[in-house]
Amino acid sequence: MLNQESSYPKPFLKWAGGKSKLIQQYTSLFPQKINNYYEPFLGGGAVFFYLYNNYSLSYADLSDINPELINTYLCIKHDVEAVISLLEQYQKKHNKEYYYYMRSYNTDNSVERAARLIYLNKTCFNGLYRENSKGEFNVPIGKYKNPQICNSELLRVVAKALQVAQVEVKPFEAVLNYAKNHTDFVYFDPPYYPLSDTSNFTAYSRDPFNKDDQIKLKDVCVELAQRGVKVMQSNSDCPFIRELYKDFKIYEIKAARAINSNANKRGKISEVLITI
Repeated sequence: MLNQESSYPKPFLKWAGGKSKLIQQYTSLFPQKINNYYEPFLGGGAVFFYLYNNYSLSYADLSDINPELINTYLCIKHDVEAVISLLEQYQKKHNKEYYYYMRSYNTDNSVERAARLIYLNKTCFNGLYRENSKGEFNVPIGKYKNPQICNSELLRVVAKALQVAQVEVKPFEAVLNYAKNHTDFVYFDPPYYPLSDTSNFTAYSRDPFNKDDQIKLKDVCVELAQRGVKVMQSNSDCPFIRELYKDFKIYEIKAARAINSNANKRGKISEVLITI
């Protein structure tokens, strides 16, 4: 692994459920050899960046159903300097009034949309990406004294890493069209199954992820496994998920719960990591 922090790629977005702090609990379970890597719930991309740094990935297929997220990755891949230029301007202009101006700002320009998402992500409350039913970003401003809105060195190494990747908007089941054999590796990080009715935080975008979707995902995992594809999935540690994947290997992962309105309810909880 590379030593200088600025010289290797890592997530450039704060993302609910991001795996940066958990990755060391996963490493022993990753395949020894990966020819093609697929990540259908891209989010912050922590697993992709880890594998890129440590496995010399030559091809990755990264996808998500969130069009604004995918647009941001594509703009960094193809036009990172234009994104950096805008973020440098936003860094200078940032204040409360400017935040709410940008939150309500609409544009068809893809680079402006990408820079806007990064700006809001770095300055909003808890780094929480959330859309209302109209697909509008609706998170209030966070309490940051001097947020780093533009990390140009990081964005440039991320752009280099993304050159090995196909990045597009598509549903998770589309991976069945591509992953075919034992040298393919698919990592699923879906919205977690809620532990209770009051913890039902599954809508990072306008599209919820419900029980039927969890069952559909399990069926996709089964079909991939039958092909010999290496499969890994993160999810909540609950009876429903453990029963659903009883024929798979299930490992307990200790994670920090960062998003909760009650600070006393933030702390270590169990998640599961599922493999064939």
